[in-house]
Amino acid sequence: MDNPSALPQATGDLGRVPERPVLGESSRAIVARKTSYPNRHHITPHWHARAQFIFAVAGTMTVRTPRRAWIVPPSRALWVPSRTVHEIQTFGVVEMRSLYVSAAAAHGMPSTCVVLDVTALLRELVVRAVALPVRYDEDGDDGLLMRLLMTEIRRLPQCALDLPLPESADLSALCERILSDLSTRRPCGFEADAMNTSSRTLYRRFLKETGITFARWKQQARLLESIRRLAEGAPVTTVALDLGYESASAFSTMFRRSLGIAPRAYIAGSDPTIVGV
Repeated sequence: MDNPSALPQATGDLGRVPERPVLGESSRAIVARKTSYPNRHHITPHWHARAQFIFAVAGTMTVRTPRRAWIVPPSRALWVPSRTVHEIQTFGVVEMRSLYVSAAAAHGMPSTCVVLDVTALLRELVVRAVALPVRYDEDGDDGLLMRLLMTEIRRLPQCALDLPLPESADLSALCERILSDLSTRRPCGFEADAMNTSSRTLYRRFLKETGITFARWKQQARLLESIRRLAEGAPVTTVALDLGYESASAFSTMFRRSLGIAPRAYIAGSDPTIVGV
């Protein structure tokens, strides 16, 4: 199974990871670029001198930093602060639209990576921005569009589509094993015995390194994987059973409890009051 944490372990050391300059970067405060990537394409660890707003009008991505992973389906975007080492895995053909933002223009944005819920207005602004000439007129209508774009980005609500990753080698290996087979549900005692430790010690270490409990981490891992599969068009029932839920109803209950919306409505970007699995 492909999953956010299955990507190569990225180091956070900027001296060991190459910078990826923005092609044709100008002196403009915001540089917009569009790129296409095939299914299962891996963009190796890198960083940018500018902050990056990563958005795809089609396809789903997982993005990983050394200690966290995010799922970025259509209608969501990821804000990546400047000089943050990250790598990307695509699922489906991804039509990426990126904004590279100077420090001044990024003022007031989060200092850590966050998934943002993209509005219909912002989507159209981004599409318009990538069509501008490289040296657009910052003092004219094009500059006004870019300023409006950043104003809208600052208003976007954040989404809890992240998965914290432990630092120690044995816990990282445990997470990789779980992520490789999310359909199998094992009690904590089983995992603790496999690591020659107690359940209490495992829970304590996991909470200390990730900030969430072991049980919550496994639920979040399944949630992110379900979003990726649903975004690729997998039926809700198939996703539910593949991830170890007893029924589509049980899966939908978890999904609604976590995100406040039914699975099909979430992927379709429909009104969250829609009822159904």
